[in-house]
Amino acid sequence: MVCGLAQGLSKALSAVPETKVPLDHATLALVRRLLRDHVRPHFGRIAIALVCMVLASAAVAALARLMEPVLDDVFIRKDEDTLYWVAILVFIVFVVKGFATYGQAVIMNYVGQRILADLQIRMFAHLMRADLAFFHDTSAGSLVSRFINDVNLLRGTVSTALTGIGKDSLTLAFLVGVMFYQDWALALVALFAFPTAVVPVVKIGQRMRRVSASTQIEMGRFTTLLDESFQGARHVKAYGMEAYETSRAAGVVNAIFRLVYKAARTRLASHPIMETLGGVAIVAVIVYGGYQVIGEAKTPGALFSFITALLLAYEPMKRLANLNANLQEGLAAAQRVFAMLDVEPEIQDRPGAAPLVVRGGAIRFEDVHFSYAPGRPALNGVSLEVPAGKTVALVGPTGAGKSTILNLIPRFYDVGGGRVTIDGTDLREVTLASLRAGIGLVSQEISLFDDTIRANIAYGKLEAGEDKIIEAARHAGAHDFIMALPDGYDTGVGGHGVKLSGGQRQRLAIARAMLKNAPILLLDEATSALDAETERQVQRALASLMRGRTTLVIAHRLSTIVAADLIHVIERGRVVESGSHDELLARDRVYARLYATHVAEERRKVEGGQETEEGQEAEGTRARA
Repeated sequence: MVCGLAQGLSKALSAVPETKVPLDHATLALVRRLLRDHVRPHFGRIAIALVCMVLASAAVAALARLMEPVLDDVFIRKDEDTLYWVAILVFIVFVVKGFATYGQAVIMNYVGQRILADLQIRMFAHLMRADLAFFHDTSAGSLVSRFINDVNLLRGTVSTALTGIGKDSLTLAFLVGVMFYQDWALALVALFAFPTAVVPVVKIGQRMRRVSASTQIEMGRFTTLLDESFQGARHVKAYGMEAYETSRAAGVVNAIFRLVYKAARTRLASHPIMETLGGVAIVAVIVYGGYQVIGEAKTPGALFSFITALLLAYEPMKRLANLNANLQEGLAAAQRVFAMLDVEPEIQDRPGAAPLVVRGGAIRFEDVHFSYAPGRPALNGVSLEVPAGKTVALVGPTGAGKSTILNLIPRFYDVGGGRVTIDGTDLREVTLASLRAGIGLVSQEISLFDDTIRANIAYGKLEAGEDKIIEAARHAGAHDFIMALPDGYDTGVGGHGVKLSGGQRQRLAIARAMLKNAPILLLDEATSALDAETERQVQRALASLMRGRTTLVIAHRLSTIVAADLIHVIERGRVVESGSHDELLARDRVYARLYATHVAEERRKVEGGQETEEGQEAEGTRARA
């Protein structure tokens, strides 16, 4: 009957489709890693909790054992002396059980929460060291899902597993010991059916792991969808795509619903098996033990004590049967977390790397090759120089490789061939920390944090005082608009700076770079979001900042780089022209054509009145509203 029930459940579960997720690591290997890396540091506390578990488990077994004198001596023989000492013992047992259970629960809760907190800190620290390419290849929603959903699953698994393996196993061992003490033959009769549950319980755990892994993947998709939809709310409304985004969300939510429902059904599949086995065991004990009591081979108290032990053993036995399903659910999350932790950054300090000392800041590219993907070169033999203390501009059409050149200097990526040097030192031979400490970057991709304006500017130098922050803001042309805000420098900018206009966000980013005051400046479209008047203000500030510093500038507005000491024209991953503005115009080649096109576009913009400070500030007002 039990085998038939298990087979029926197995067929019913397998009839539901599921996403197949390869199980790359054996369960034992994952458990061993959890124990070695995260549980072992807490062995001292766990040992104390184990003592509490032993006391609590022994107390449960003692209650079952005390049922024999209660029934035989008190209820049947009516022995008054036994009544008093049994009552006192029962009270002591309950007190011991209560305090021991409290102690082990508090300690294990601390251990479980500490393990997960340490794991989250480790995950975050690891991600902060990850390559930029890793963030480009992995969605933010997937990473957030691992921090929240996967870790929450692990939290439940750690608590359940440690408690189950400890307290439930000990309680079951003590109660089974009472059963064998009372009657070893009757104990064998009671327990004969339970080994048949091993196979279906193991299969349930395996299926649980697959379903859980699929659920976490869908949760990552859902987190990504939410982030995209909320950040792009303006565009969703502008294009009237509310219904479309709702249907996308509904599709993912329904997929999660189906997986979560299947997980619940899979997890609960062990209940009918264990209930059936429990019924078989109880019936066998009643029949066999009843015949012994009728034949006076056993007292009613002994049988009652045995049945009490069996009934008390039933709950920890069920929890242990469910433990494998819970464990596999958490191990699916652990597998995803460990897979992320196992990804080592390719860009890291070489053995023996020395700190970079910027003497002049001269930058050289020597026959540099680079590809983001195999067979698709972004740079193809680039050789160029940025002389120390000079301002050099990179110009060229979109996709020519200008930003790639910029990204290779702070080693966001490493060259595929050739080398990049600063003051003659290969960047791969110096420490990343010292390299990036000597570089200030203002990108067209503005990154502001959901904090105050003061905190966002101070991100360039955390130890900077208020006067330095204000000075940097003044030089970036940001002080006036900051003081016009209700809370001044204490104004929150919102997520990604959504409460500010594009020009305001860019000026804060420039102020941050000014505060850092690095000897090398990288400006990637640093004034692209500014109106003409503000751009002139910032250009004056940048001119002061760039004086005596090595500066590499990318700008689509060629009028902003006509005064550069040297201009490199990039096209299809190569340097096709180099020289000053006047020299390049005189050659009448690629740069001259780009400049002529730029002048024509600027003239049309001026005639159309497209760039006004009022429009920029109105954008910020609408965003704040």
